Formats: sequence, structure tokens, C-alpha cells
Amino acid sequence: MTTTGRRAVLVAGASAAAAALTGCTSDGAGPRRPSAAEEAAAREAERVARAEAALRRRAVTASRTLLERYDATLAAHPALHARVAPLRASAAAHVAALGEGTRPAPGPSSAAPSSGTGSPSATPSGGTGGVRAVSGDPKAALRELAGAARAASDAHTAELLAAPPEYARLLASVAAAGAAHAYLLTEGARA
Repeated sequence: MTTTGRRAVLVAGASAAAAALTGCTSDGAGPRRPSAAEEAAAREAERVARAEAALRRRAVTASRTLLERYDATLAAHPALHARVAPLRASAAAHVAALGEGTRPAPGPSSAAPSSGTGSPSATPSGGTGGVRAVSGDPKAALRELAGAARAASDAHTAELLAAPPEYARLLASVAAAGAAHAYLLTEGARA
């Protein structure tokens, strides 16, 4: 190729690049408005994000309610500590894993021990938190705790279809652990 030929190719390439860049810039009338498809996609992404946030709140609430039940049971029946404390620690880990990373779950020592009379126990938040009164009978209290573990497990299982894949796997694991807790609190004692 001669020098003139190379220059012509370079000029043609530069002209093509300039024309392409000109087509990508705005006409100076302000920012480009998104198309209807882009606006619809943005609305859909926002809707999905809101739905996922609500799902995470429900999952954390179910696990936190179970954790508060563990705390109330331990406060009402300190003699059950050896049996219930490891399960309570697992429930606290579930709360953290499901999205409660901003506030650590307090230990059962933060709940004031009760006399075991079946009155509502203080929860970590300082109120009754919606946790029903703990039975004065330790065996009945364990059955109630097992029922609460089953209820939390069922709540997590119900959310599986609406959850994104990674969160669904986590929910399934937490639901399985809740079912195991229910077994250990009831049938596991008989073995």
C-alpha cells in the first residue's frame, strides 16, 4: 500500500469513528429519556426488589419470634438450659443469616428470669413482643417451644417458591433445622 492509500484508510477510519460517536451523543436538549421498555424494566426491577425485601422481613420476623420464644422459655425454666441453649444459639444464627445483620441477637441472659409461674417473660426488646406466656410445666413449655419451631419452619417453607434461588436454599436449610429443633424438643427426649 502506498502512503496515500494508508492515509486514506486512516482518514476514512477516523471519519467513521467520529460519525459513530456523533450518533451516540445527545442533541443537547438535555438528558436522554428512557424508552417505555426501559421504564417498564425499571418498574419491574423495583417491584421485585420490594417483594424480596418483604420476603426477607417475613423470614427474619418468623425466626426472631422463635428466638424470643426460646429466650422466654429459658427465662421461665432455667433448668432446661442444657437442653435448650444449643438450639437457641442455632435460632440466633438463623436470624443473623436470614438478614438480621444489623443487630446481634441478645443471649438468654438478657431476659430476666421469671418465677416459672407462667407469666409472660421479658423479651430482649423489653416487652412481651407478642410471645405468649410460657407454661409453668417444663414439659408443656418444651411442647410449646416445639410448636413454635414447627410454625417457624412452616413459615420458611411457605416462602420458598417466592424466594430467589440463593435465598430459597437458605430458607430450606433454616426450615429443615426448625423441623429438627421440633423433633429434638419432643421426640428426641424419648430416645
